[in-house]
Amino acid sequence: MDIKKYENALEAILFASGESVELAKLAYCLGLDEKTVRLLLTNMMDRYEFENRGIKIIRINNSYQMCTSDEYFEFVGRLIKAPTRKALSPVLLETLAIIAYKQPVSRAMIEEIRGVDASHAVNKLLEFNLICEAGRLDAPGKPIVFATSDEFLKHFGLSSLEELPKLPEVSPEDLDEGFYK
Repeated sequence: MDIKKYENALEAILFASGESVELAKLAYCLGLDEKTVRLLLTNMMDRYEFENRGIKIIRINNSYQMCTSDEYFEFVGRLIKAPTRKALSPVLLETLAIIAYKQPVSRAMIEEIRGVDASHAVNKLLEFNLICEAGRLDAPGKPIVFATSDEFLKHFGLSSLEELPKLPEVSPEDLDEGFYK
């Protein structure tokens, strides 16, 4: 099989999947090593962008997904009458930020940082699929810990958590001088 046929096969797999597919699974399907498949996908991504195509391939952690190019989303939205994404309330954003930067984190840890009950916010973020259960703490009661999901990365246009903005360094003196006031 030549390069074009592998690219066509990747395109067909990603299109048919409708969701992100792990690089290892793509490599298995093509009978190629992951490095070669990553190179094929990178070339396809670059070509789609250069040609200003209506679709694009995005990387989410170590998975790839075919989706509508941002420029053409409004046209697709008209077809499927997709509602616009609801804005997240300040409470949800604050809770989501805590989870993103402290993950994996339990509900009790979130409540300790926020100083208020986090049940509603955590449940809403789970409902929106922006966070997911990431296991249990080895502590009394074995509380569930939460982490951000791949949907979180997609929602905020990130390829990985390493792209999160860095938090400012805060010293004890900053706190005494009202850094956060």
